[in-house]
Amino acid sequence: MTSKRIFLTGASGCIGHYIADALIQNTTHDLFFFVRDPQKLKFNYNARPGITVIPGNMREIEHVERLLKTIDCAILTATAWGDPQETYDINVTKTIRLLNLLDPLVCEQVLYFSTSSILDRQNRPLRKAGELGTDYIRTKYICHQQISKLAIAPRITTLFPTLVFGGDAEKPYSHLSGGIKDVTRWIDIIRFLRADASFHFLHAQDIAQVVAYLVDHPLDETHVRELVLGNPALTVDSAVEQVCAHLNKRIYFRIPLSIQLANLIIKLFKIQMAAWDRFCLNYRHFTYQDPVHPALFGLPAYCPTVADLLKISGVAPRRSSKSPPSFPDLKNPKP
Repeated sequence: MTSKRIFLTGASGCIGHYIADALIQNTTHDLFFFVRDPQKLKFNYNARPGITVIPGNMREIEHVERLLKTIDCAILTATAWGDPQETYDINVTKTIRLLNLLDPLVCEQVLYFSTSSILDRQNRPLRKAGELGTDYIRTKYICHQQISKLAIAPRITTLFPTLVFGGDAEKPYSHLSGGIKDVTRWIDIIRFLRADASFHFLHAQDIAQVVAYLVDHPLDETHVRELVLGNPALTVDSAVEQVCAHLNKRIYFRIPLSIQLANLIIKLFKIQMAAWDRFCLNYRHFTYQDPVHPALFGLPAYCPTVADLLKISGVAPRRSSKSPPSFPDLKNPKP
């Protein structure tokens, strides 16, 4: 297979780490990692020849203009949140600038990471995300609206991750994985509640598998170029049941949590909620059409189930708290 020149932003993040490691271990491509702080890289970028780490900020993307003109494949995972101005500069202005610096006659594909939060259940742009979303979500929505107008647009495949888990001693944890053990501490209460909601999730290792496959098998114009990354949809109730099965916790009954009850509690206790949080509470079912995961490409899945997720996160199965009845040992009676 012909060697390619691959440019990756955001290599110091959770998803970026998994993608970088997959490309290092499983390809011979020339890799260029554009990263703000190389000291945050936990993978071995000296593992083989052909790996170049470029210290730099997305706000200074013009500094690598000459390199970008030679790139065959760009993988854009870098993102920002927190400071509103920096979030807009990086997620919109400088991302668009980077895309414009690529040469459409040289670059065969761009894998651009957005977020599934900006899509509705039919994979169409969700207008409320642009109106009510956090700075991060709104800027992703705005960028998505703009990239279709660029010269490089026919080369862009947009990836929309759903809930992302990942992280270990050699890779930074995602925000969700950092709190997964806390959820298990509350399972004795959660297991008796019923919620009308659903979602998708995908481990960063499985995201990296999909990305590595697409690097060597670019989608052509006959394929949909917008892919939601996630395992098949899962209801909250089903997820709780799987957690309980893993932890050997029985569910004797379940109390429905209605949206009316939730709104009453919010009103009674004067709970302050951001507009986007209020929208999510009412929307509830963050599901999408045709989610993409490794099995669709004939690849082995690393983490397809909740039980796999718990095991990978270090949550060990628990034995039943009920012990079998004991009987006196008639052959060796105790004094």
